[in-house]
Amino acid sequence: MFQISLFGEKFGKITGIGELMNDIGDAMRKPDEAILMGGGNPAKIPEMQSVFCSLLSEISDTDTFANIIGSYDSPQGNETFLQETADYFRRMFDWNITHRNIAVTNGSQNAFFYLLNIFSGTFSNGAKKKILFPMVPEYIGYADQTLDDDALYSYLPKIEYTGKHSFKYHVDFDALKIDESIGAICVTRPTNPTGNVITDEEMDRLLELAKEHDIPLIVDNAYGQPFPGILFRRTKTLFDKHIIHSFSLSKLGLPSLRTGIIVADEEIIAMISNMNAVVNLASGTFGQALTTRFIAEDKITELSRTVITPFYKKRSQETLAMINRWFPDTIPYYIHENEGAFFLWMWFPKLPVNCYELYRRLKSRNVYVIPGCYFFPGCKDFSEMKNECIRITFSQEPNVLEKGIRILAEEVAKIYGGDL
Repeated sequence: MFQISLFGEKFGKITGIGELMNDIGDAMRKPDEAILMGGGNPAKIPEMQSVFCSLLSEISDTDTFANIIGSYDSPQGNETFLQETADYFRRMFDWNITHRNIAVTNGSQNAFFYLLNIFSGTFSNGAKKKILFPMVPEYIGYADQTLDDDALYSYLPKIEYTGKHSFKYHVDFDALKIDESIGAICVTRPTNPTGNVITDEEMDRLLELAKEHDIPLIVDNAYGQPFPGILFRRTKTLFDKHIIHSFSLSKLGLPSLRTGIIVADEEIIAMISNMNAVVNLASGTFGQALTTRFIAEDKITELSRTVITPFYKKRSQETLAMINRWFPDTIPYYIHENEGAFFLWMWFPKLPVNCYELYRRLKSRNVYVIPGCYFFPGCKDFSEMKNECIRITFSQEPNVLEKGIRILAEEVAKIYGGDL
């Protein structure tokens, strides 16, 4: 084998996000057997599929299509898309922005590789800085994004028990400390993997801390407002020079188009654009071309509110009912309050094996979940909860979910030493 650089060693090894994507690939090779309850693939909602087919037919004119697939756009993004998206956010939120506040990336994963490395690592004055996650669990894809190994730092949450088998995480502001070693604060809203929606009050306090320390608050809205709007409670969405917003077309039902949208101060957007030129030359045009009119006419908001949000809320309620049906009270389990996204975060207190062993046992029965230990990036505090949780998705069809949850309940019962 050739000698490999530290960069190659770091980004070429298997990671949590890599294992997740490999599981999706394995499951796709045996669709009749696999029960995929771990990945982040959105559901194929018939109403949305119909809309996308219609949009595709509109841009399939020979000349239009030839321009879309045959020409590079600016590294910042397609000019028309940027203009229409800026107009859209001004209408939606009354944000004081222009097209110069927006950049397009090849998916939000690409965007966060840029952003997390811009604000962490070694700075020109020799300082070393980290990205702060004020509350974990957090998105699995952040953990291995930074060039420096020790560039992430996080805090465990406060736990509020909300029912016999339910709870909610909160930011522990009493424990939270920010000093000169922190380069940025980062949150997802709603949070992947837990479905937690950080409250408006918590967001206000985080923004004040960002302003106080003159660092950015990065907000990942992959599942949030205004699209795809998979939120089951009302929230406000702020813009400020200290806020960097990330949006995505993926969870609308367009994951393969890899279209991420960054809204930020013009200086940050210029940096993103320059990085795009180096890494990608330009961002993919197809997602922008497909959705420009969709955004300009506010159809993206209308369908998010009337189709996507109700779909996932109903699927969430159905899945919770399945869990309560298959899990007897003799099995200790808690589920995080599902306030958004399309995941359920299950916690099995004092689980006799670690969550990876549970994952392995389920995978041997063709049920794919994600071990909870991958969702604690930069967490230095020991917590048994890291090894007692799993993430499951409810984007699959109900009959598939029912079968998977039954098998999950059987395996958990065996581990605790009981039977269903």
